[in-house]
Amino acid sequence: MKRFNKTILAVAVTLASSQAMAAGFQLNSQSATGVGRAFAGDAVIADNASVLSRNPAAMALFDEKQLSMGLTYADVEVSVKDVYIDSLVGPIHYGHVDDAAEAKIIPNFYYVSPVNDKFAYGVAMFSNFGTGTDTTPMSQQLVNGLPAPLDLLGKTEVTTLNFNLSASYRFNDHFSVGAGVDVIYGQGTLTRGGLVPTQAGAVQQDLVDVDADGVAFGGIIGAVYEINADHRFGMSYRFSPDFKATGDINMYNPVAGANVAFDEINIPMPDIFQVAGFHQLTEKFALHYTAQLTTWGDFKEITVTDGTIGGVPVAPEASLKTYAWDDSWLFSVGGTYTLNQDWTVRAGYMFDQGVVGEVSSISIPDSDRQWFTAGATYNLGKHASLDFGVAFIRGEDVDLIEHSAITGGLPIGPDTGMVHATTRSNATYYSMQYNYKF
Repeated sequence: MKRFNKTILAVAVTLASSQAMAAGFQLNSQSATGVGRAFAGDAVIADNASVLSRNPAAMALFDEKQLSMGLTYADVEVSVKDVYIDSLVGPIHYGHVDDAAEAKIIPNFYYVSPVNDKFAYGVAMFSNFGTGTDTTPMSQQLVNGLPAPLDLLGKTEVTTLNFNLSASYRFNDHFSVGAGVDVIYGQGTLTRGGLVPTQAGAVQQDLVDVDADGVAFGGIIGAVYEINADHRFGMSYRFSPDFKATGDINMYNPVAGANVAFDEINIPMPDIFQVAGFHQLTEKFALHYTAQLTTWGDFKEITVTDGTIGGVPVAPEASLKTYAWDDSWLFSVGGTYTLNQDWTVRAGYMFDQGVVGEVSSISIPDSDRQWFTAGATYNLGKHASLDFGVAFIRGEDVDLIEHSAITGGLPIGPDTGMVHATTRSNATYYSMQYNYKF
């Protein structure tokens, strides 16, 4: 086990990045209307104030104050199965976790206020990124007296919340622009550890324990072009910051027999560009669509700063790990049909491209996803309405191989560091929203 003990230090200086990357799970849950139409056309439809999450320029389409607020319940299903390594004594299996994710309740709030026929402003609260997975059960075991890949298994909890202030300006009947500032709060929890063999028996070894949060600033710009009242196009670009979080960031150093404590972790976040169209084809039916690019290729490196052991500085800055993520596109199309003065129904389909490129991860069960969605609006009266949306999101089985420094240190074969697994991620979103026109 001497070789195994030496590998823990190498694991400690790469762990935080492999799980901080889970913040890269982009959320599409900003409104019930959006969920119901697979967010097709959401940057330009402007049927309620939630358009502020996609395109500030679309506030120019409002002629009265509007309020929208709601909740989305995200029932996420993540499975990790067939986890094993090859060895000279045959495959060593570590079991599976059928439900590695937790359900989330995601709130939103929007308010748009036209000042005159040229200017409008709005405030909003919503989330663009978040995730939660837990594969800890597989790390709490010794198989044939050997440890599991502790550096690849554990709990991750990441939440971000955007507070947005935006304004729009209408140049003429056809062209409008908008811009906004995002104040982004982020919080993350990460644990890595499990049972390791010692001469005294199996003991719990914590490799990483992180609980950090922080605030960063971003922005968004947008434009709307109206051919006429029934046909219009929108586009926007959201600038995301390099997020810095502080708190308890501890990684075990077996050489010193103590934790290395870092004050700050730095996580680059991707930008989001989208274009959308809306076409009222008949009095009752409208067609709408969206193409969106998220620049996950910018997510290249995670760093930590101000590392100390017992208060003694040991690392002013360290590069934890580099990644090979790809930029990701999503494409959606939807339709809206007005049944009568009380009810409007909608449906949509989205193809959401996975972000993981050549480097896959057990802790990031990512793949291409398909969305099948439906929704409705019920008008409570002249000023108020309720929106409902449901989305069935289906991923694909991904067979992957990921390197573990823990099992790579086991003296039972040359390929023990290559951990095999099959992952899958599905979700069902249920969303409700209240709208009020002043």
